Amino acid sequence: MTKLGPTTLTRSDQLALHKAAGHRPREALLVSLALGTGLRLAEIVGLNVGDIYLPGGQPRVRVRLRPEIAKRGRAGDVFLPDGLKPKLGRFWRCKRAQGERFDPAAPLFCSQTGRRLSKRRVQVLFDRLHPFHALRHTAITNVYRASKDLFLAQRFARHASPLTTVVYTHPSDEELREGVRGLRC
Repeated sequence: MTKLGPTTLTRSDQLALHKAAGHRPREALLVSLALGTGLRLAEIVGLNVGDIYLPGGQPRVRVRLRPEIAKRGRAGDVFLPDGLKPKLGRFWRCKRAQGERFDPAAPLFCSQTGRRLSKRRVQVLFDRLHPFHALRHTAITNVYRASKDLFLAQRFARHASPLTTVVYTHPSDEELREGVRGLRC
């Protein structure tokens, strides 16, 4: 069978992932950051406290990806959706309760030992349900479906070429069904 495009989660898959993260603030924020920003796994685990929070714990509106964590060293800007603010506040309180570091260079996501959470650990947490990269595909597809603007989706994904972004424009089964329903035959 020909694969039409990258794995994209349905709305019910996304809700199930949020439910699976449940009351664990770290996992909930990992899911929400991936679905809300389209960040790659290496970029998410490479984030520092100062990349996301202003001094004092206020979430930033715009995050500047540092070249050392961005793919191919290409720094870029990512806007944080408003829906992330309550989750970021909850995560800040959780970090405080666990006694984690808050200096700007401290890792945003830590393991139980206080070290930066590894990509492998995140994959183990999520790959039982869906490959973690599917969250990035879903985020980009969601932006395209909401806007129908390829260049906006390209900028959101931080792709160098719109040709890379085209794979995210594939119609869902529901869109295809609706498009075919009214055909005259």
